[in-house]
Amino acid sequence: MRPDILNPLFAPASSLPGIGARLEKVLTEFLTGNSAQPARILDLVFHLPYSVIDRRRQPGIAFSPEGSIVTLKVHVDRHQPSPKFAKGGGMNRVPYRVFVHDETGEMALVFFNARPDWIGRSLPIGETRYVSGRMEWFNGRPSMVHPDHVVDEEGFAELPLIEPVYPGTAGIARKTLAKAISAALERLPDLPEWADAALVARERWPGFAEALHHLHHPQEASDLELDTPARRRLAHDEFLAGQLALALMRERVRKSAGRPHKAPGEKVIGDKAAAILAAFDHKLTESQQTALKEILADMAKPERMMRLMQGDVGSGKTIVALLAMTTAIEAGSQAAIMAPTEILARQHHATIAPLCEAAGIRTAILTGKEKGSIRETVLAGLADGSVDLLIGTHALLQGPVEFADLGLAVIDEQHRFGVHQRLALGDKGPQADVLVMTATPIPRTLVLTFFGDMEVSKITGKPAGRQAISTTAMPLEKLDELLDRVGAALREGKKLYWICPLVEDNPELHLTSAEERYAMLQERFGDKVGLVHGRLGAKEKEAAMGAFRDGATRLLVATTVVEVGVDVPDATIMIVEHAERFGLAQLHQLRGRVGRGSVASSCILLYGKPLGEIARQRLQVMRETEDGFRIAEEDLKLRGEGEILGTRQSGTPGFALASAEAHADILEIARDEARLTVQKNPGLTGANGEAIRTLLYLFGQDQAVRLLRAG
Repeated sequence: MRPDILNPLFAPASSLPGIGARLEKVLTEFLTGNSAQPARILDLVFHLPYSVIDRRRQPGIAFSPEGSIVTLKVHVDRHQPSPKFAKGGGMNRVPYRVFVHDETGEMALVFFNARPDWIGRSLPIGETRYVSGRMEWFNGRPSMVHPDHVVDEEGFAELPLIEPVYPGTAGIARKTLAKAISAALERLPDLPEWADAALVARERWPGFAEALHHLHHPQEASDLELDTPARRRLAHDEFLAGQLALALMRERVRKSAGRPHKAPGEKVIGDKAAAILAAFDHKLTESQQTALKEILADMAKPERMMRLMQGDVGSGKTIVALLAMTTAIEAGSQAAIMAPTEILARQHHATIAPLCEAAGIRTAILTGKEKGSIRETVLAGLADGSVDLLIGTHALLQGPVEFADLGLAVIDEQHRFGVHQRLALGDKGPQADVLVMTATPIPRTLVLTFFGDMEVSKITGKPAGRQAISTTAMPLEKLDELLDRVGAALREGKKLYWICPLVEDNPELHLTSAEERYAMLQERFGDKVGLVHGRLGAKEKEAAMGAFRDGATRLLVATTVVEVGVDVPDATIMIVEHAERFGLAQLHQLRGRVGRGSVASSCILLYGKPLGEIARQRLQVMRETEDGFRIAEEDLKLRGEGEILGTRQSGTPGFALASAEAHADILEIARDEARLTVQKNPGLTGANGEAIRTLLYLFGQDQAVRLLRAG
């Protein structure tokens, strides 16, 4: 149960004054990105400002720079109301002007569609007023359009001269958002202290609530820097909650009885694994062999394995995972591999099933597509043990899927799935070893953040025979030249991908959509062109991919639906249109769809102008290196953790208060603190335990409390 002290923060934002149904809807979409969960007071409290408006600048009218926010003491001279509404009705496009002066010069205050009675009351002729807003100069004349504040001497005494600026959204006025956050802060309860007292004293950190108040009421722009004591304190608390969840998970795995899974006799790998290697017909690289040894050594222990296998795109993780699964099967258990999409699950099946057949291993596939008697047969085979290896999507974690004896579960592309899914998996196979694979090389700080409960194996380099991929960047202006090259490549029988950022046209973004590009390319190259995107049904997607794989189409126009794991070994050219719109990790994943065979491959990054500095740096990194681990570190610098982990696209929360790059040292502190806490007080009992539980609920890590209840 959530501690009662937190209830005010978990109340809906609509319980605050002035937030009606329309505003609540906008806040929900803006703050949570999830229309199913209405915005809470907590979401407002955690929405931190990124800069300040400094109204202390009072330079006088003549000395106010263009575009700057200034506060001016002015004398009101005359009003120039808008002409009456035109006979045809409609909005009045001529503004209402009020002319004012100070000892340095004269200017106009400009109001569009404002009520004349309000302007008359606010700016009476002959009176002195303080106005604050953005200065604009046109033809040497100064003006201020819709001042943020118009106050008299008394009002000026109460005017906030430093105002926080929040990340905004269409549909919410700046003042409205600031007012809502201010009201939310008043509901902040006095929470118990969960942080180590010696650490707080050493770092001179404020308390949790004090830190939030400090950041929402900055006195200088520098108060919002990531290295201030207040921000570091909040980063610590967010990291600590995550690290405690992982430490409790690790403790549960350590305590839960596993059992050894190893090849029969004294062999490193058994006969079935040897048969798979023979059918695979490629020698494992040194890096693959090292990863396999680490995994098999873990599996041979009586404790459950929790291991992360990181490998770059095309580095050969699947064969290593298959050999590990075969070892579990030879030890008398079942194995399962779960992929994030149906396309990838079917591809795993196409790769794995023939190798398993050579070794006498019985495989089955289970996705949303398998229905009726086919599904029932697979479920029965899992329950009675006649299916050795199951391939499917993460839907395997839900519903009536029961294994006779799950010994090893392999989860592919785990960075899109959190601790909740690991718990669900534990329910399917309480003694099962877990191997997680990711093709997105993850920087060390993020490995600690999201996989702190796991050991890590890395596969570096490419399997033997793979060619380097030549990467070039080209402006969209050279599209005709590129189309000539595409035509030549098609005549030579090559296969190409053409990636677009959007499925269909969006007039606001001025980008060519996949559908529009497909129509244009089909007109030029005929039925050689195919189309696949996320809005197609599973059957249509599979048909489009199948046609490309079989060569019925040779130029596949797609969105990033092909980003993860799609394997067409004879595709050798990747074109990414509007490459400046993609993150580095995404570009690296897309490039990894080619260069999977022994033929030289190329990647062309088409970009629109003007190119921003960060986009330019991204394209530069892509041209310089194919090393996914270096790319991941650069991506963290340029884009932040949400993009690297795919969390912005998948709806998994990133960090609200912490920055993986700026606060890496605090992450290390939080990890040590979490491990020590779990060692000393594994049941989270007593006053300190209660405070820690409050922290876990506050940051949405309450699944960790479920671990405690489950023992």
